[in-house]
Amino acid sequence: MEVLLTSDELAAGIGRLSDQVRREVGGRPLTVVGVLTGSIVLVADLIRRLEGPVTVSMVWASSYRGTATSPGTLELRLDLLPDLTGQEVLLVDDIFDTGRTLAALLAEFRRRGASNVRSLVLLRKTGRAEVEIQPDFVGFDIPDKFVVGYGLDFDGGLRHLPHLAALDDEDIAAARAGQKRCSEQPASPS
Repeated sequence: MEVLLTSDELAAGIGRLSDQVRREVGGRPLTVVGVLTGSIVLVADLIRRLEGPVTVSMVWASSYRGTATSPGTLELRLDLLPDLTGQEVLLVDDIFDTGRTLAALLAEFRRRGASNVRSLVLLRKTGRAEVEIQPDFVGFDIPDKFVVGYGLDFDGGLRHLPHLAALDDEDIAAARAGQKRCSEQPASPS
């Protein structure tokens, strides 16, 4: 694994993002909506740095399944959303890849009556966007690599890493082989 961003670099980026958000929003109440599951670490670190009235909610969105390293069909689950009517909303996601998740959620929040909707992503992959929009706040631009750590996963694992790392093809193959070996081991007798 190649470390792309250290924990110190990530912390500095979150500080910069929180400053930008507060300059833009001012002291108005803010509803932060994180995208599960990849943004949980980012949301936790970000809201602790935001001053003023902040409420938090989460939605689930995914286009990656299992060991997939390229996006598939986008699925959204919005049943955890509060009433957004008249709210100042900040949508927080871990990564802007194709942009389809961000575009779909922004449209849905506006449809639900939010007075203003902004978007914040920790990472923006270069050269991958399939939509016209761009996030309002971006922590870091990264190359088109599969990344893990700081909330981002490979098949549910590696979210716990305190840094951001890129997996190359050998890392991905080894992770898949390790998962296969683990799943092929017989259950121990009881």
